[in-house]
Amino acid sequence: MKRWLPHPVVSLLLCGLWLLLNQTFYPGHVLLGALLGIAAPILTRHLNPLGYPRMRAPVVALRLLGFASVEVVRSCFNVSRVILFADYANLKSEFIRVPLTMRDEYGLAALSCLINMTPGTVWTEIQPDTHELVLHVFDLHDAAWWIDTIQTRYEQPLIEIFEKKGPHGDPA
Repeated sequence: MKRWLPHPVVSLLLCGLWLLLNQTFYPGHVLLGALLGIAAPILTRHLNPLGYPRMRAPVVALRLLGFASVEVVRSCFNVSRVILFADYANLKSEFIRVPLTMRDEYGLAALSCLINMTPGTVWTEIQPDTHELVLHVFDLHDAAWWIDTIQTRYEQPLIEIFEKKGPHGDPA
């Protein structure tokens, strides 16, 4: 079964997305969506050499997505206000460094996506020697708030979701 349907949830979501995009339940589209849902995971399974991550805390993931959605909307309004009405002479656009404790590749990728989809922020790099995130903020008022927000509201939930626990409960 795993050979033909390696990720059944992904297959079901792809089929559903196909039907939603085409706005129809005609048998031909259902069949094409099912074929897409079966073929795409089979054809792309070798593109991920680390394997697929296991979500350890789905409730935490939903709470994180809710917070991130609110943050994206809030940032949209703030960036729009700055662009339309701000005095550009007083605009404080800067790079800040955020120390990270997370080492999981999938958690870091998710953190990158969350930060980059928020208007006014761009993840630029991780310093390899200090494991600090270098973040560009469009209009920086309080660097300590950004550091605290990323560490507590983004990084800690992602650690709960993705990082494996060692035998004593500490991250492995």
